[in-house]
Amino acid sequence: MEDTSVIAEFYRDRHVLITGATGFMGKVLVEKLLRCCPDLSTISVLVRPKKGKKSNERIQDIVSCPVFDKLRDQPDGEKLLKKINCIAGDITQPNLNLSNDDEKTLQDSVDIIFHMAANVRFDQSLKTAVLFNTGGTKNLLDVACTFKKLTAFIHVSTSYCHCNEVRLEEKLYKAPHDPRKILDMVSWMDETMLESLTPKLLKSSPNTYAYTKCLTEQLVSEYASRLPLVIARPSIVTAAWKEPMPGWVDNLNGPTGMLVGAGKGVIRSMHCDHTLEANIEPVDCATNALIAIGWKVVTSPATRDLGQRFGHRPEALLRQPLQRVLVVPEGRV
Repeated sequence: MEDTSVIAEFYRDRHVLITGATGFMGKVLVEKLLRCCPDLSTISVLVRPKKGKKSNERIQDIVSCPVFDKLRDQPDGEKLLKKINCIAGDITQPNLNLSNDDEKTLQDSVDIIFHMAANVRFDQSLKTAVLFNTGGTKNLLDVACTFKKLTAFIHVSTSYCHCNEVRLEEKLYKAPHDPRKILDMVSWMDETMLESLTPKLLKSSPNTYAYTKCLTEQLVSEYASRLPLVIARPSIVTAAWKEPMPGWVDNLNGPTGMLVGAGKGVIRSMHCDHTLEANIEPVDCATNALIAIGWKVVTSPATRDLGQRFGHRPEALLRQPLQRVLVVPEGRV
């Protein structure tokens, strides 16, 4: 994507809010937007204090990592990095625990939201997964309803949110349980009771991550009359293909851990079916698709026409979930 592309031009003067910016995909998304859409106004990143570090200290650690080296090497690299606006907050708290000033700034100026914050561990307890993945999304949705200029709310889900489906299509599927009732249940039920209920609730879901992502998609769709929503479903996201540098990865999640283990000689054999394809995609392909989705859904004539038909702002994405749910195409390697 070149600076002169229609997508880069679309992001000119726009204020983008990103949750999960300290995560693997989040870092790449922030770097790509700054480097290839340099005329955007601001990238606000919602960051909570963690492990004794304040929010702004965590962001400084992030921008110092190698993923931003290519951007820093540009003549205007340091100037572009100053477009990152660190917002101290916590997605698990009501109103995101925002200060009054930060809340006002976001309400008045944010155009596009990329919601990427999630607990991606597969072994997390049901309570933890529901409160973070589903409850955190609800808190963000509630705050986003007060944003005056919002044209796209892009919720990053997963291709594995409906593991019982043989073919996952670009449409909504009903969750096995009401997400609001599950949120209420985990808020008062103790861990022992929840642990005994977890296998019954999960059924065809392989873990609490997939289960809560399924619940969250339905919760997101319930805001379709109030927000310009998009759901993206990347498959397994792994090391970079080209950007910010070939092979870059900062974690041992998923297939990365297996490859590192094999390279170290710790894993010497593995039971698998060699006839199957690995359903993975490089992180730069996934983030490029997210950026393109933001452009596509706001500028598409079909989107504008449908928005007018339903009486919404012409520049906003259609608020009817079954009419417009975009999915990041899965990569196959």
